Amino acid sequence: MSTARNSFPFSLLLHLSFLLLSTNASKAQSQNSSNDLKLWFTHPAANWNEALPVGNGRLGAMVFGGITSERLQLNEETVWTGKDVDFINPAAKAALPEVRKLLFAGKYAEAQKMAKEKMMGDKKVHSTYQTLGDLNINFQHPRGDILNYRRELNVDSAIATVKYNAGNVSFTREVLSSFPDQCLVVRLTASKQGSITFKVSLSRPGNKAKFAVANNEIVMTEDVGDGVGVKMVGRLKVVNENGTVSLVGDSLSVEKADAVTLLLTAATDYRGADPMAISAAQVSKMNNRNYEAIKKDHVADYQQYFKRVDLDLGTSDGSYFPTDARLAATQNGYVDAQLIKLYYQFGRYLLISSSRPGNLPANLQGIWADGLYPPWSADYHININIQMNYWPSEITNLSELHLPFLQFLKDLQPDARKTAKDMYGLKGTVAHFSTDPWHFTEPYGEPQWAMWPMGFAWSAQHLWEHYLFTEDKQYLNELAYPVMKEAAEFCVNWLVENPVTKQLVSGPSISPENRFITKSGESATMVMGPTMDHMIIRDLLLNTIDAARSLQKDASFIKRLQLTLSRLAPTKVGSDGRIMEWTEEFREPEPGHRHISHLFGLYPGRQINQQKTPELLQAARKTIDYRLANGGGHTGWSRAWIINYFARLQDGEAAYENLLALLRKSTLPNLFDNHPPFQIDGNFGATAGITEMLLQSQAGEMQLLPALPKAWQKGYIHGIVARGGFEVDIDWEAGKLKQVKFLSKLGNTAIVRYADKVITVKTEKGKSYSFNGRLQ
Repeated sequence: MSTARNSFPFSLLLHLSFLLLSTNASKAQSQNSSNDLKLWFTHPAANWNEALPVGNGRLGAMVFGGITSERLQLNEETVWTGKDVDFINPAAKAALPEVRKLLFAGKYAEAQKMAKEKMMGDKKVHSTYQTLGDLNINFQHPRGDILNYRRELNVDSAIATVKYNAGNVSFTREVLSSFPDQCLVVRLTASKQGSITFKVSLSRPGNKAKFAVANNEIVMTEDVGDGVGVKMVGRLKVVNENGTVSLVGDSLSVEKADAVTLLLTAATDYRGADPMAISAAQVSKMNNRNYEAIKKDHVADYQQYFKRVDLDLGTSDGSYFPTDARLAATQNGYVDAQLIKLYYQFGRYLLISSSRPGNLPANLQGIWADGLYPPWSADYHININIQMNYWPSEITNLSELHLPFLQFLKDLQPDARKTAKDMYGLKGTVAHFSTDPWHFTEPYGEPQWAMWPMGFAWSAQHLWEHYLFTEDKQYLNELAYPVMKEAAEFCVNWLVENPVTKQLVSGPSISPENRFITKSGESATMVMGPTMDHMIIRDLLLNTIDAARSLQKDASFIKRLQLTLSRLAPTKVGSDGRIMEWTEEFREPEPGHRHISHLFGLYPGRQINQQKTPELLQAARKTIDYRLANGGGHTGWSRAWIINYFARLQDGEAAYENLLALLRKSTLPNLFDNHPPFQIDGNFGATAGITEMLLQSQAGEMQLLPALPKAWQKGYIHGIVARGGFEVDIDWEAGKLKQVKFLSKLGNTAIVRYADKVITVKTEKGKSYSFNGRLQ
């Protein structure tokens, strides 16, 4: 490791210099800025964690960039096993009061045993996300050395490119996933006519897929999960320019073409339509469409989102070097400002590429997952992970891409309503720690992670957040408020009186996935009144009150929520100055646990801040410091959450150090977040955290540069968004605000804070306002 933060390790510098010379990178890259928004490598991917992702929100691929053999690992968002089944434990409703009684009596182990036996469901039908399959291309190249190899992903255009020389011919491969055309496109070109010869096929693990080859097309079909899942179709069409195409078994052979375009479409019957007809229509739509037109439409569609935000954190020499070498340098102590910029925009790229209106929300791996059994089924964990996926959506000006998650919550309602009634005997909607596209909401497995009925309540926060940024009354009335109201209804009915304190508490419940040691020395997980539950419930009830008031409806329901809030057990600070995670100061077997759930009120909530709760803010800081001192933040997504915590604490140095730690300890060669293994939430959480360091608006004002680290002395961020509908451009110099400009999208009054200076600006819809570093 280097001894100074900004010193470049000499041995690594020599290594990078060698790479630079040996690949002619200095010749190819005449300007540093040309690599600002590119992940690039001087070798093919050796494994999946080095491959490059492309996607259109639904259809994705991991591009390996092989020379003689190219592999594109394919995904379509609805390729899932499983089905809609109920598995509520029939004994749960009767067991609920008994479990509560045991917990109030301090008999935690007995309560946990009963909850496992009588409240956990028996999930017999396994559901998992799966790969669509692989697109395999085996090339025949001219004899000679392979020179000038370069594999890149341009996040400015959403195109992956592979280039190299074989013999005296230059070959180029471009891969994109087009949203307008709903098609994955591979373009193969060469510098010499008649040089493109290859065999192409589709394949899928398990050897159960069926193939049909005719008319320059390969069609792959399978009923996934041995029939317990969707029917899927992948369709590949070869469009050659000169040369010949012939059938070889289940493959197509192309010989001596000048250029070739491969068109891959895919569909399932998840939404009830015929996937064979859908995929055929998608390919047919591409007839008479040349590649340049497809590419132009793809880039225009993608950039309508991506170009909204521009970030500059200063220059660094790292851009001259391949991404894996830059990451290695960072892990050895070098600080690469432009790598942080690339990482930030890569997070936005991933959201654009994995979450589009009308689609399913991004899962644990976005849309990119290999094999038939990805980690944790690549499902929807609703105890932090899917929420983190969407933290950057509003603030980084990708509001429309939030909608798949918000619609998904509406789609969860029927089962969530049934679970509330059949499992707990209550009105409203409830979901636990996890779900899938079949929308189950029951708990299963171990109480340590499953006996947590707050998944729906936490997710409902996103419904209100979208409204705070857009103030779309139709959306609030038709989608958001009805879902929020039912979630709040459950919470009000769920709370019970603590017989000692007479306060309302939640339970039986947990602090997600964490444990404590009872006074008798037993390990336990459940209590009556975990802090996170109350923070989530308080957040939901306050948001639902504000939503009802915005719609001028449900006055009696508002009063009921207000009464409940007045009796809800408050957040408590322990004798050591930390926020208490449970109802008592239990001993912790994992003091560095990855979940820091009892700081929900700091982020993503808004209950802990300097203006209104300074004592809780101080306690929150002690809580984080204690977790980190005991090894916390060791998983990618946990570290990303910590960045956001420190941003809210307005400690730019600590936020920055944890951002560097994320890059150094929990980032894979292709910049995917490493849990381990890969989980995409850390990418999204870090992008949100960087934004929170530069702008916050949760306290009713636009706070500029609240957590700017010393390392970012000069820079700007343009196009990010504050609550109330303000699109904000911030420039800084010498570590201080230089200028702020904001567009008022809704005409709201803007309260702007920088350091100790606060101004109030009455705005008009559609007008922009500019101020210097003194807010004048």
